[in-house]
Amino acid sequence: MRKRTRTIVSAGALLTLIATSGCANIGLEPPPPAEEGMIAEIRMPSEANSSVQGLVNYNYLSPNATVQNWLFEPLMIRDRFTCEAVPWLATSYEWPTTDRMIVHLREGVTWNDGEPFTAKDVVYTFEAGKEYPAADRNGVWGEFYGAAATSVTALDDHTVEFQFDGPAVPKTDDVLQSTKILPAHIYADKGDPTTYVDTEGVGTGPFVPADYNGRRLVMTRNPDYWDAENLKIQQISLEGQYDANSGALKIRSGALDMYRGDIPNPPRSIVSADPENAHYFFPPDSSTVIAINNERPVLSDPAFREGIAYALDREAISERASYGIMKPASQTMLLLPFQEAEVPDKWKGKEYIPYDPDEANRLLDEAGYEKNADGWRVDENGTPLSFVFSVQAGWMDFIAMADVIVRNLRAVGVQIKMVATDPNAVDGMQRSGSFDMVLDFVGGGCQRARDLGSRLVSSQISHDKELLLNRARFDDPAVDELVAKWSNTTDEAEAKKLQDEVIDVFMTEFPYIALQYAPSRLIYRTDNAIGWPSEDNPYPVDQPLRFATQLRPAPGTAGDASNGE
Repeated sequence: MRKRTRTIVSAGALLTLIATSGCANIGLEPPPPAEEGMIAEIRMPSEANSSVQGLVNYNYLSPNATVQNWLFEPLMIRDRFTCEAVPWLATSYEWPTTDRMIVHLREGVTWNDGEPFTAKDVVYTFEAGKEYPAADRNGVWGEFYGAAATSVTALDDHTVEFQFDGPAVPKTDDVLQSTKILPAHIYADKGDPTTYVDTEGVGTGPFVPADYNGRRLVMTRNPDYWDAENLKIQQISLEGQYDANSGALKIRSGALDMYRGDIPNPPRSIVSADPENAHYFFPPDSSTVIAINNERPVLSDPAFREGIAYALDREAISERASYGIMKPASQTMLLLPFQEAEVPDKWKGKEYIPYDPDEANRLLDEAGYEKNADGWRVDENGTPLSFVFSVQAGWMDFIAMADVIVRNLRAVGVQIKMVATDPNAVDGMQRSGSFDMVLDFVGGGCQRARDLGSRLVSSQISHDKELLLNRARFDDPAVDELVAKWSNTTDEAEAKKLQDEVIDVFMTEFPYIALQYAPSRLIYRTDNAIGWPSEDNPYPVDQPLRFATQLRPAPGTAGDASNGE
């Protein structure tokens, strides 16, 4: 499930705090001067858990890891906008059959201690997950969405073969992107890799640990990095745990170059004071949806679900929940406009459900849910419809959305009330199926047989224990079969055909009703570095490792090559 942050502070309160705080840069240690063409330093919040108490451990599998993004690397990085697998430690891959994956590694890569990176490191990393299940964070050896791995073998120094006990194509990104490769020559004789305390920091990544004082980690440029030609940052420093208040203060003052947390209304609270240098980029990460309990009377009727979909004012929802920053989401569940090439031809121009109360009333009337003398809609027996919208207490954006939704539905005669309760209780309702409507997210990733299909298949309906992915409890054997075919094909044309059919289900059956996009967040400054992802230079922000080779010194800085011209 998408990780949530819950921000209660208002944008106005942030502005007041920032306006009265002018000392955010006091105590900053200046970096070494920038060489020509280089950025002296990029400053960002710490990636360590706040409970670490100054202990160093570079092992990313540890719950107390000192750093997460800059030392160890994946085989490839999936661009969520284009769905291209961007070569990283691997240059390509293929599925000769649906149960066999071949990965081709980049040649000439070394660990930062000079040892060569080879297939042995990849084999060790994945085999460690087999021997020590806690290290198998992404379920490569399990049967969740794709068959379990049976072996990982080095065919030569730069080719790795993954064998599975059945079709496993949905596990592609679990192998390529979600698993970071560990150095076998450091970790292999240490036993369980999740308990090993790594104080050396030997990685393939763009930066090397240089200094850690218990709070501030400094990592310097790896001169032997495989893409050193494009690595223009001399050092990065990671320090501090910042909530919305302190994060806003730090980014506004220039004490941070980037911040990825949730700061309310960044155009007003961050950008307005320094529009030349302070910016934000909040591309869509997933679709916020209403998960409607398809097992309950009336809610199980797709005609009713379609009717209420037209009753929702998504612009008002966006304004209330995200200050209008996040746009209404497409009912296709694709991340538009970035994935617009994937929209089936039949739905082009119809990707979004408009706010149309008249159409909502017409559809509900046509479906047989007429209004009684009091103006409330009734079922076929004349009993007034009555529903509860369950929302997590303290999740202010969810509460704001639910408030608009309830008012919209009552306006077309559907009796519904919002009840805010403990988030764990809402999870329990979803596990047992004891709810009418809740808010949820449908992922917008590129393993769409998994990201979209899992939301529809009956095997992902929870039954009191684990909270699975089909939160709407939608159940159609034909759709189960369709998603199974989609999951198990390596033929691109066939996959696109099956994807279009699944999108048809979202567009016509309305098991989930799309509301607004949920963001990947990046707030950044351009007075020190340029090349950040933006509306004009869009690339995903979910993999910060990409920033390392994209950033360049800002014009006028010491490292700007044109500065002395």
